[in-house]
Amino acid sequence: MLTGGHTGRASVPSGASTGSAEAHELRDGDPALYAGLSVLKAVGHVNVDIAKALTGHDALDQFALDRTLTDLDGTPQLSRLGANAVLAVSIATARASAAALGQSLFERVQSIAGQPALSMPVPMVNILSGGLHAGRGMDVQDFLAMPANATSVADAIHLLSRVRNAATEEARARGLSTLLADEGGISPGLPSGRDALDMMMRLIERAGLRPGHDIVIAIDVAATAFQDPQGGYALRREGRHATSADMIEMLADWVKHYPVVSIEDGLGEEDWSAWAELTRRVGHQVQLVGDDLFTTHPERLARGVREHVANGVLVKANQNGTLSGTIALIAQAKAAGYATIVSARSGETEDAFMSDLAVGTGAGQIKIGSLRTSSTVAKYNQLLRIEEACGAPYPGLSALTGRS
Repeated sequence: MLTGGHTGRASVPSGASTGSAEAHELRDGDPALYAGLSVLKAVGHVNVDIAKALTGHDALDQFALDRTLTDLDGTPQLSRLGANAVLAVSIATARASAAALGQSLFERVQSIAGQPALSMPVPMVNILSGGLHAGRGMDVQDFLAMPANATSVADAIHLLSRVRNAATEEARARGLSTLLADEGGISPGLPSGRDALDMMMRLIERAGLRPGHDIVIAIDVAATAFQDPQGGYALRREGRHATSADMIEMLADWVKHYPVVSIEDGLGEEDWSAWAELTRRVGHQVQLVGDDLFTTHPERLARGVREHVANGVLVKANQNGTLSGTIALIAQAKAAGYATIVSARSGETEDAFMSDLAVGTGAGQIKIGSLRTSSTVAKYNQLLRIEEACGAPYPGLSALTGRS
């Protein structure tokens, strides 16, 4: 609570597919409490250590406040207080200060970021899922749809909902599983990535839309999750072992034969030389996004820029740990010409903060999850409210990199 009586709340998500360099989520580890996943220690840090450190602090100086929080923790990955504790306080303070100033949260984010103009983000929606989001039913984690010719967020959501509904219809017609994955896509358990891409093409057509014209495809490979410790990649569902060169050839082939416009984590988080080759091969054709590769971390992103690796960064506030740090990372990426995609996690809450973050920073793209669960629909609804309130422009596919 601020001295003027204004308050703010925030809840932060958890991720199933995590990069080793991301900020630390503090759990209690007591098997007698929620199977070790309770967060009483983190809550205790908020109520004692953090509350004491921030008493009397200027809530309008977000960057200084977040520096106080990171200094208080004193570890590189916020492992003492927990990034879940630090980020929740950081976002809650921004909400409280927005209320004190009579602003919407996206306006407060815009002010903190020094962003000259607002813009609505282009959504990508999970349709078919595997990997850690769906019990490894497919090697590749997600196949997503993006609207190619929508003129607004409202239009985009409607187009994407048609594809998502077609997925359930198609799976039932073929006797495939319609089990919901962590982020709301279905988990059909297809044997290969090509089978999934073929199904994506059928789904788009089943929805009465044209692949490559109305809807294009994004892929989240999440390759770190199936890297072989002995080298290469274990594509267990396909029953084969792939080298880094094999992975690059596979991805390049998908780009050649399908309307793929974005590939996330196509290689492992430390496979830097192969990432550079992948970028050389297809970076002029498609958006290559680092998630586990960059973990919303400025030093890892700086290395990527130096080594000409990828051309886009997935932005997850809980990987970074503070609001101002996340905003700074977005600015860093934009300055380097990298696309920025604000993203949810597989273990989401109903906090719609990421929608305000995407609009307020002019990120250009957003990856919320599928149009199914309340935790994702809450964020789409917030985008619709913001679009109605401010009329910010919708960039369409011009927000993507790699489309020469």
